[in-house]
Amino acid sequence: MTVLRRHRERAWDVAAIAFALLLVLSVAAGTEGMTTTRTVVSIVVGVLGAVLLWWRRRWPIEIAVALAVCAVLTDAVGGAELVAVFTVASRKSWRVTSAVVVLHVLASMIWTTVWAEQSILYVAMTSLAFLSIPAAWGIVVKSRREVIDSLRERAERAESESNLRAETVRGLERERIAREMHDALAHRISLVSLHAGALEVRPDVGAREVEALASTIRSNAHGALEDLREILGVLRSGDVNVPRPQPGVDDIAALIEDSEKAGTQVTFLDEMPADLTLPASASRTVHRVIQEGLTNARKHAPGLPVRCGIAPTGSEIRVWLENGISAERFATVPGSRSGMIGLTERIELAGGRIEYGIARSSVGVVYRLEAWLPCPN
Repeated sequence: MTVLRRHRERAWDVAAIAFALLLVLSVAAGTEGMTTTRTVVSIVVGVLGAVLLWWRRRWPIEIAVALAVCAVLTDAVGGAELVAVFTVASRKSWRVTSAVVVLHVLASMIWTTVWAEQSILYVAMTSLAFLSIPAAWGIVVKSRREVIDSLRERAERAESESNLRAETVRGLERERIAREMHDALAHRISLVSLHAGALEVRPDVGAREVEALASTIRSNAHGALEDLREILGVLRSGDVNVPRPQPGVDDIAALIEDSEKAGTQVTFLDEMPADLTLPASASRTVHRVIQEGLTNARKHAPGLPVRCGIAPTGSEIRVWLENGISAERFATVPGSRSGMIGLTERIELAGGRIEYGIARSSVGVVYRLEAWLPCPN
């Protein structure tokens, strides 16, 4: 409970007590014909009933019952009765409210029988009419409070669910970024491994070739370290807005150049119309297919030529790559097949399909990787 709400409730309590005391004073002012003892009892009981209203929020039913007992002794607690009935109605069920109203009507009938010479039926109907007003008002206040609490709970639940969805999206985005960086990192590491292997198996290369190979190894090792640092930064900080590479179709030439430097002959057939521009997501997926294919070719069939290309086929974009199969079938870099698993998931999420495996072509038995992506209108 906020401080402002607590002060507001205390102000209402003071106002309720003041209202009850005013009725005590009005009853005391009209005590002609009453004995002094009865007048004192009425005033004392009336003031006591008014003071009890200070605890009406904590014990609404108990205070209402106590005031009903006081109503048997004097009608000076009439104001306090109205406040007590309102409090019960605004906090308890309508059944409890009805029982409290009936109890106070019975108390007024007993008071009439003992102290007044009036019609019991008239007093009962009058009490019921007066008590029904605060009871109805309290029920309306209770309904309004329940609606507000329900709306507040729904808003809090919606905010919590929104925060949970946002955190889930951020987690998925971090995972996607890490996968993309993992692919680039595997590409660089395979280049480093192949160039280092070239230095190992060709001890007769000249100084200029050694310098070129060493420069390539250094640049790719530096790039691998940068990629690894960026992966760790994203996963630790959770910041998905960090600058990161977004390669696409235009970067395929750089992939081919790196592969040719590593000793792999690559033939790329670009059959895409000049006026057809791929969306950023599709462009990244095409780049990823070519990258994974070239990386696998260098790992499992080093030195053998590679053919790849991209072309529209009706309502789809076909990306393909095929390479010869090495007789020794060795890998210079250990593989876990996670690259192909991630690539398959990426293409399926994009609404495409993928096929890969050993196949026959015009040049003989090859390893072929093909993917089809939805073609933009």
